[in-house]
This record gives sequence, C-alpha cells and structure tokens, in this order.
Amino acid sequence: MSGVNSPAVVSQAQNNGLGLDYMFKQIMDAVQKSRAEIAELRSECHELRQANTSLERQIKEGLNGNGNSSRLGTGFNTPAPSSPQLRAKSPFLTPTSIPTLAVPPSIHVPSPLGDNALASFPFERDIPGFYVVIPAGGAGTRLWPLSREEHPKFLLDLTLKGRSLIQATWDRLLPLASAARTTIVAGPAHVKSITEQLPDLLPHNLFCEPSAKDSMAAIGLAAAILAKRDPSAIIGSFAADHMISGDDAFLSAVAEAVEVARQDYLVTIGIAPSHPSTGFGYVRLGEKLSMDGAPNARLVSSFKEKPDARTAAAYIKTGNYRWNAGMFVTKATFLMDLLKEYKPELHEGLEKIAAAWDDEKLRQQVLNEVWPSLEKIAIDNAVAEPAAMDRRVAVVPATFGWDDVGDFSSLADLLPAEANQPRILGDSGLVLTDQVAGGIVVPGSGRLVSLLGVDDLVIVDMPDTLLVTTRARSQEVKRIVKKCRDAGWKTLL
Repeated sequence: MSGVNSPAVVSQAQNNGLGLDYMFKQIMDAVQKSRAEIAELRSECHELRQANTSLERQIKEGLNGNGNSSRLGTGFNTPAPSSPQLRAKSPFLTPTSIPTLAVPPSIHVPSPLGDNALASFPFERDIPGFYVVIPAGGAGTRLWPLSREEHPKFLLDLTLKGRSLIQATWDRLLPLASAARTTIVAGPAHVKSITEQLPDLLPHNLFCEPSAKDSMAAIGLAAAILAKRDPSAIIGSFAADHMISGDDAFLSAVAEAVEVARQDYLVTIGIAPSHPSTGFGYVRLGEKLSMDGAPNARLVSSFKEKPDARTAAAYIKTGNYRWNAGMFVTKATFLMDLLKEYKPELHEGLEKIAAAWDDEKLRQQVLNEVWPSLEKIAIDNAVAEPAAMDRRVAVVPATFGWDDVGDFSSLADLLPAEANQPRILGDSGLVLTDQVAGGIVVPGSGRLVSLLGVDDLVIVDMPDTLLVTTRARSQEVKRIVKKCRDAGWKTLL
C-alpha cells in the first residue's frame, strides 16, 4: 500500500492536473477567439447592409431624377416591381380574381430594384435568333385553395413583392430575347389574365392551346410555329411558375446552352441540388463536350424519375447528378426532327396546326380537327429520354437558386419569418400566435386566424374554403383536390 503515495505517483497526478488545466485554457481561448470573429463578421454584415441600402437609394434617385428609364427598350413597360421594404397584403395582384375575396387591395410603391434588378439596367444581353417560350399551364393543385384552375399559381404574387411568377419570368428572360421574341403558350381560361399582367406581350406571340396536353404538345406547338417564322430559330423553354435567384448565373447558363444548341443538341440546364429532394427528377452528368463558348457543357448520361429519400441521398453523394428543372434549349427545327423520329404522329399533327396558324379561320378549324387527337405526354418522356440514349442531349450545370414552388412546404421556405413563428403569406395583422413554431398561414378571407401551441401547420383560409394540413404532408394536397372534385365541389377548384 505504501506505493500509492509514492513521489512518482503524486508527480504523475500533478502532471495530469496541469494537462487538463492547460487543455481547458486552450479551449476557452479558442471560444473567445471565435466570439471575436463572429462579432467582427456581424459588424461587416451590418456595414454591407448599410452600403446596400445607400446604393439602392442612390440608384433610385439617379434613375428617377435623370430619366434613365427612358433608355430601356421595348418590353420594359410592364409595371415596375414594388419595393421589398413595403410588402403587399395579398398574393392576388387583382383581388377580384377570387370571388368575394375579403382582403384589402395591394399597395405597391414602385422601385427600380426588385426581384430581377437586371431588367432595370440598360445593358445589352440580347442573343440574336433566340426565342423564349414560356409554357403557362397547370392548375397548381398542391397549392390549392390558394391556386385555382381559373387563377393558377403563375398568376399569383407568392413573394408579396408586387410581381406574379409569370411576370418575374418575363422580367428575367427579357434581356435575352426582347418582347419581339418572347412567346407564351397558355389555355383559353388564362389568356385574359396573362395579357393584363403582361401588357408588352405581342398578340401574335401568345399561342393559345385549346386544352392541356402536357409539355410536349405545348412546347412542340411553339417550336412548330417559330420554325415556320424563322427556320434558324433557337428556342428556350422556361416554366411560368418557377422561382429563380441569381439572375446573372441564370442568364449565363442560358447563353451557354444556346451555344451548345447551335451544334444540334437538345440542351437542358441542370440545377446544383441543395438537398436530396424526392420531389424533383434528376439528370446524370456524362462526359464533357469541350465546346467553345460552353466550357461547362456535358452530355446527359440519363434522366432519373423522382427518387426515394435513400436514392436521392446516393445521387447527391456522387456529385454527378443535377436537378431536372424542365428547362430546354434547342433549335426549333431540331426539336421537330426529334419529335418526327420518336413521336411521328404528334409531329404530324403539330406541323398541320403550324401550317394553318397565321390564318385565324383555318387555324381554328385545324385545331378542332387535330388537337383532341394529340398524345398527352411530357417532353422528357417524348424526346429527351430517348434522345439522351442516342447521345443527343446535353446539360449545362448551373449554380443559380431554383424552386418550382411545388407545395406549401417549399413556399414556406421562400417567405421571411420571425424566429419560432409561422410564415405568413398575406396580412400579418390577421394572424395571432402563441407558442407556435414553423408552418405557413395564408389569411386570405379577411378574418382573424389564431393559433395556439401548434407547430408546422399549413393553414390556408380563403373566403370560400379552409385547408388545414401539416408541412410534412403538403405534397399530398392534390389528394384532397381529387376528393373535392369527386364530392361535387368543382366550383371551388
């Protein structure tokens, strides 16, 4: 027992104690250093915010005072985006679009800086021979009852900044093609609202499809018509109801895709995935193409349908996959050639319609005869997937932010919120909460919505109907829409 208190053991214990003290001191020093660095970063962020505010004010005063806005070309006469500092009270730009909507009208203060500041500056990005095609279809059933068949999500202002999704899409693409070469494909129910929201849209550039036939018929119709007008036309198809951040990166990716399309490729733009989403399809990257003007372009190895969570995570881990955003750039004639090869009957029908398009009387007659028989199929299934197997589809990997706003959960992520509070799309004065975290509330009826002790709920309160679900099940809202239809509530859809 005498060895327990020997000098060697005591010395070792003292050394261990000193070692622990030293390690603790090192940890505390690191914590203090980190706190100092965080404080410095906060200070820099504050200074940047002040500088941005000052810059916006200077640009606003400069454009308003010096009349620079007059230098903008045709197509910039659409209403200016409202100031982000003064948020609107409703996602409906025209409140009467939803019957008996009991909300105050939107109040917007024009600002030269909006979601798409590129549209506010007079520099040239026009791509000669490039035509924009904006398919404006779908009812947005996963955003019901906010989105309806007669007033779908692309007509809504889902950021409360004074611009609907289709207006933001128009603003974003206008620098590349101007109003003269920007076209829209839409159904008859939406033509009036689209022309009201886009006063610079030329009448002959609005292609009205008699009924929804999915993306291949819509994009193919535009391609067939534009190929007749300009046989060398390169078209780019971009959905009317998607949200994009980072306009510079977006426009650069489109310009690169155009260069690849000139070499007879069907080109898609692949979005860098931010998480292993199960709600999007994926594009597998193939070998590099090494083209002048398109340094990032690759062949598409394959298209993948929406995966389960485990498969999506595996895709992300490889680094060889991108989200498929449904953006396609190609020669109009090349798309028709692919269609002739893979879907000859659909190609024949669209060619007949295009040949009669400029004669209004004959157009309607041919549409009545041909359109009902056209196959309802997505462009991915019709031409993109089989063409990829033949090494005729390319992808330009891109870095801009993208979201298809496919359900209320994704919409909630796009809206600002206070800590431990739900997102509010509408007048925040109509929402009272206590011990509520997460979720999204749409106070669209004008009455007060009160929440107590509930988390991650989706509450959409409209004058004629109320939806309550959870963010986790927001992808399933279309099931309720089907039940409403089956139960005879078609007037609410």
